[in-house]
Amino acid sequence: MSAKVVQVARRARRDAMPALSTAGQVALDAYAAALRTTTDASAVTVRNYLSDLRQFIAWAEGEWAAGQEDIVAFAPVRLTTPLLTRYRSYLQHTRQLRLASVNRALVSIKRYNAWLLSEGLVTRDVAAPVKLIPETPRPPRHLEDSEEEALLAAVAAHGSARDQILITLMLHTGLRAREVCALRRRDVTLGKRSGILRVYGKRNKYREVPLNATARTALVPLLAKPDDAETPLFPSEKTGTALTARGLGYLVTKYAALAKVDDLSPHDLRHRFGYQMAARTPLHRLAQIMGHDSLDTTMLYIQGTTRDLQNEVEKIAWE
Repeated sequence: MSAKVVQVARRARRDAMPALSTAGQVALDAYAAALRTTTDASAVTVRNYLSDLRQFIAWAEGEWAAGQEDIVAFAPVRLTTPLLTRYRSYLQHTRQLRLASVNRALVSIKRYNAWLLSEGLVTRDVAAPVKLIPETPRPPRHLEDSEEEALLAAVAAHGSARDQILITLMLHTGLRAREVCALRRRDVTLGKRSGILRVYGKRNKYREVPLNATARTALVPLLAKPDDAETPLFPSEKTGTALTARGLGYLVTKYAALAKVDDLSPHDLRHRFGYQMAARTPLHRLAQIMGHDSLDTTMLYIQGTTRDLQNEVEKIAWE
């Protein structure tokens, strides 16, 4: 994807943002400032929270205007549980969003209302009674062997040494995009027959991720350079600072396109590791390696796809 295409896409998203009243924009800006100073969420997550809230504020102002009320400008004290329930219905039935998207928007609004309450801007949390919509979790994308081979071939043919090491490490450790981008030289310990990565994951939770022989071999060239312990393991080739999660996403998308693998993200490389490990690793150990808070998340990797289950029952067929 060229820089020009990216700029056009960003401009289109910006132009599509709903207009807010002055009061609505002030409310959004106040919450944005609070998020950026008090949360450990990633920049992408914060951006999603604010996008969801902007959509809701615009809708609420439209609802009030349609009701021909005297005041249509957004005000937190005017939020009610019935209003939020109508918004949930609007997202699900009028806009026909996926349940995951509806629930994400509701979570964003719930977080906003909790913040309003903590700041004394409202006297009760009207979002608390609004329930998320139950959804059946879908198993993560299962990257095929042939797709992994094509991806690695594309990186080997068109990528830098850094990118080859980066993709290999992600496939063999299952790190999240933010985690791999945050790695410093001091976070890596290599031995002849073992190695570990010291990783700070979601909510800054610390864990140690073991390195197999492939990952250790891939990392040797990086550690051979006489750099400072605080040097980013994967610096940006333009700035020298740590590669960003967005930059990593761009790289994965680029090599996936060259490999003719559709809709691949850094998280799909994490899923690939999860599936590979789930076939041979106890569930609680895999959860520890991947940094899952709940075994329910890890369970998704052992829920067979329809094709997997079909293959299993075929093994006992008489013909």
